[in-house]
Amino acid sequence: MESPNSEGKQGIVHISGSDGEDTTEQGDGWLRILLYVAFLLLLGSALARFLIRHTGENLAPWVVSLAVALAVLYLLDPLLGRRPTTLRHIWLGTVVAVWMALVWLAPSFGWCAVPLFIIGLRTLRPPAAIAFIALVTATSVTAHLRLSGRLDVDVVLAPPAIAAIAVAVFVQMDRQSRRQRELIDDLIRTRRELAATERREGILAERQRLSMEIHDSLAQGLSSQQMLLQASERVWDTDPATARTHVRTATAIAEHNLTEARRFVHDLAPADLADGKNLDQALRTLADRESGDRLTVLCHIDGAPTSPLPDRVQSTLLRIAQGALANVREHSGATTAALTLTYLDDQVVLDVSDNGHGFDPTTTHPDDTATRGPRGHGLPAIRTRTHQLGGTLTIESLPNEGTVLSAAIPLPATTT
Repeated sequence: MESPNSEGKQGIVHISGSDGEDTTEQGDGWLRILLYVAFLLLLGSALARFLIRHTGENLAPWVVSLAVALAVLYLLDPLLGRRPTTLRHIWLGTVVAVWMALVWLAPSFGWCAVPLFIIGLRTLRPPAAIAFIALVTATSVTAHLRLSGRLDVDVVLAPPAIAAIAVAVFVQMDRQSRRQRELIDDLIRTRRELAATERREGILAERQRLSMEIHDSLAQGLSSQQMLLQASERVWDTDPATARTHVRTATAIAEHNLTEARRFVHDLAPADLADGKNLDQALRTLADRESGDRLTVLCHIDGAPTSPLPDRVQSTLLRIAQGALANVREHSGATTAALTLTYLDDQVVLDVSDNGHGFDPTTTHPDDTATRGPRGHGLPAIRTRTHQLGGTLTIESLPNEGTVLSAAIPLPATTT
């Protein structure tokens, strides 16, 4: 008969396997295989010991049949699922009944009790699991006492000790597994909350972008139309020719706004950049459109790009120019404004200058929502657009000395 201590060490190995089986959902299926292999080795070694020592006995066919039946029943474990269903309880009772019959015929099969501890702990709730382990342990002790034929302290104490170790290790590993699953659940929940937050921030950013797009295009056009129509109304009787000119200009702006609105529906790209137009052409078109009786807008292009500007850079600079000219027209009282686009090696710079009455930048902060007025954007929108592309915005102005707004956008490095 093998020593209880050696069998106890094997039992501890089986406990590790059971934890692997308990965490199969987390990718530890190989531990389940290890547990089954260990059980079959214990069953096979007990059967071999019986056949060697009891060759030719009438009990041999029964022992072999029960051993094969026990092996088949034990290997049905994965087919029954992991939940403690009624079918699984019936299966467990059948396995234990076959094992107890084997132990009664051949006490050396008592060492197969260690893997049975694992399936009992996995299947039964704590009160029933404790009773199950006590029954299996008592059966194993009785079998070994019958095998030794005398009262042996090791035989009496070893199986309960192994059972206690098995229970302690299983409980500890189960707690760690539960704690790990809780951490994973927390991580998944946190990731979902983060994703939801990012979606909300993305929605807010998109709303802000759309509001700036509308401000720099449709709202400016409608404002220009309003001013022109009001001007035509004032001179309708005294200067019909001028009034008709204002109306025609307002009509042209309305047509452009209609194109902008359709472009919003399509892809939100500026209408002046449609049909293959580049930024230089778009700025010249903008300067011509914004020029009128009260304001003359000049456009100057300095240099040429070494490679085509990204669409987002072109769109952003055009929107900045539109927003800046809207501020010039409505707030500066200027008669002349200039758009200057300068291409440098590593950046492109747009300057918008005017000869208006200017303002003090130290008292009117571009990001101060209190200074935006009913239109709501203006300089804050320009600054936001510039920063979104990693650029810098500089505003130089003094009272009665005009204003210069400069937006510098870095260009991606070109490879040769």
